[in-house]
Amino acid sequence: MNNFVASGKRKSSIARAMIKQGTGKIKVNKVNYENLPMLRRLLIQEPLNIAKKYGINFDIEIKVRGGGIESQMEAARLAIARAIVGFTKSEQIKRELLSYDRNLLIADTRRKETRKPGDSKARAKRQKSYR
Repeated sequence: MNNFVASGKRKSSIARAMIKQGTGKIKVNKVNYENLPMLRRLLIQEPLNIAKKYGINFDIEIKVRGGGIESQMEAARLAIARAIVGFTKSEQIKRELLSYDRNLLIADTRRKETRKPGDSKARAKRQKSYR
């Protein structure tokens, strides 16, 4: 098992996670993940905590771009979970990740609805006045 690359998407954010055997270092855009704000750090820790039950040590390097900060963290979380499953090839870890949260392995395909021509917003319609 050399290294494994997996990707994750959320809205317009794309994350690429590279996993290899190691000591447990996790970096997001070349920054140690422990320096991230607490809620974002917790999002990234979810798939890691499930994998730690099985005593697997690895280093993960994540590159994220596009979108906002929250969608970047969700894309990174998806990429990490997919990388762990692909790296370990463990059906048991895959089942546990899916039972914990389905969005850890399956991407959320919802996107922003496009704006319609002649209207102000995606769903809002022009008001009519008959007076």
